[in-house]
Amino acid sequence: MTIRVLEIIPTLVLGGAEKQLTLLAGGLPRAEFDVHVALLTHDGPYRESLDQQEIPVTLIGKRWKVDPAAYWKMRKFIRKLAPDVVHTWIFAANCYGRQAAFSAGIKHVIAGERCVDRWKAWHELAIDRRLARRTERIVTNSSGVREFYLEQRLPADKFVVIPNGIAPLSTSSAMPRDQLLDELGLLPGTRLIGTVGRLWPQKRYKDLMWAADLLKSARDGVHLLIIGEGPQRDRLYEYRDQLGISDHVHFLGPRDDVLQLLPHLDCFWLGSGFEGQSNALMEAMSAGIPVVATDIAGNRDLVVSGKTGYLVPVGDAAEFASKTNQLLDDDQLAQQLGQAGKQRMLDDFSIEKMVDRHAQLYRELVL
Repeated sequence: MTIRVLEIIPTLVLGGAEKQLTLLAGGLPRAEFDVHVALLTHDGPYRESLDQQEIPVTLIGKRWKVDPAAYWKMRKFIRKLAPDVVHTWIFAANCYGRQAAFSAGIKHVIAGERCVDRWKAWHELAIDRRLARRTERIVTNSSGVREFYLEQRLPADKFVVIPNGIAPLSTSSAMPRDQLLDELGLLPGTRLIGTVGRLWPQKRYKDLMWAADLLKSARDGVHLLIIGEGPQRDRLYEYRDQLGISDHVHFLGPRDDVLQLLPHLDCFWLGSGFEGQSNALMEAMSAGIPVVATDIAGNRDLVVSGKTGYLVPVGDAAEFASKTNQLLDDDQLAQQLGQAGKQRMLDDFSIEKMVDRHAQLYRELVL
């Protein structure tokens, strides 16, 4: 029996959920699964990958936040396609896609919650709770996301945790280290710490800059690279300058060569106050970089403290600096933790395992 699966997501922009859906759609065995993708709002760069793999993609074209025409178009499409499973991803698709699937008589409906969505207003969480009653399973990518939604009173028995999948990171295409140091105006032998993410409060970059200032007091030649863009950019620039560490903290902005930069880091930091599952942290571990991250649910799924990196309390800049100083003092320890983190990504967070776990869920529901 071939299982027809419809994956519904708002867009195919360059985001974590969009990447995971694309990997899943392309990885499900063709002999067993007939995969279709519906885009609620608009297209994006990942569309090319789906087209190359000849996976049918349908654009619904939602134009407004409340768009009845898009809902009826989605419902009509689902009825015509008659999938065995409808799997929706992210809030807008979870709303329109699930309700349309219920109305079209689809028996097996799965929702995908990918983040700790503290931005949601009370009425949006109320929609989540109402739709969860008829949803067969709710797939999350980490225990942190599951815990958040349990706090919002969604039913615990419907959750399934399927971690993100990540491809092994090749270091053969890395930018030459001398080129990177020359670009930054830094001397040979400089030690580099890196962090990647949107410049906004969740990531707590002020804590990391304070840690960089403490580390600067302990040793010379250590520089923090902050890669990303976001609404706090100007405020963070100002904070850096107030600390007097503009010569040791570098904002690189958005980069499309992050994977080529990672192998040259001596340590990777993630200071977030909350996370679903950080793709940046996974990529750093996959590159064999020792990591220091905050001790929160999403990070605990990835980092085994003392074995594949270090976990420190949220906001504890001194502990960030202390653990990093240990790694910079002990190259053997840094290499040991980095390689253990890389092996953990290979063993437990491969794309193949992510696809297999979804395939098994679909089989359990339909067969």
